[in-house]
Amino acid sequence: MKLNIITSVITFFYFTVNKIEVECLIKLFHTLVVEPSDRHAIIGLDRNMFRNILHVTFGMTDDMIMDRVFRAFDTDNDSCVSVTEWVEGLSIFLRGTLEEKMKYCFEVYDLNGDGYISREEMFHMLKNSLLKQPSEEDPDEGIKDLVEITLKKMDYDHDGKLSYTDFEKAVRDENLLLEAFGPCLPDIKVLNHFCMKPGEKENTSAY
Repeated sequence: MKLNIITSVITFFYFTVNKIEVECLIKLFHTLVVEPSDRHAIIGLDRNMFRNILHVTFGMTDDMIMDRVFRAFDTDNDSCVSVTEWVEGLSIFLRGTLEEKMKYCFEVYDLNGDGYISREEMFHMLKNSLLKQPSEEDPDEGIKDLVEITLKKMDYDHDGKLSYTDFEKAVRDENLLLEAFGPCLPDIKVLNHFCMKPGEKENTSAY
């Protein structure tokens, strides 16, 4: 499928990024993808390639979160991020509305995909994302306390787990809770650099 056709299709269904940005994302995708030797094979980014992009380009280091981000992008669950999934995922990742980012973050944090963020899931994510510092105290106990504090703040229906409704209400009340269980969106510096036009990047690199 030619670039202009792909661009038109994606832009028609997805309005977060404009046509020029879509073209740039498609071109970037094709520079990153290795053409398969089998012409019938799926063309896309596999888990390892995608995780490398998250690490090198967006500075992500948490293996659990990176795996969940891959699953959020891979909407058809074929273990490969296609060009359409790449553009649609990045449009939320880079330019999404609060509503889109809330749904995305909740999907990342819902580790088993059952529609809830459980105590156990919170514990595993917080344990992974918090800096490991030497201490005489049992670090697991501190994380368990943090989970209970988080539930007290975000679990509005008091059922011991977070539904999307709980998560949405908590984030709307306090936007900083959007990434409560670990960074799964690019920080502002990386975001600004990634979204720059090529000429702007050249200018900033000159200093």
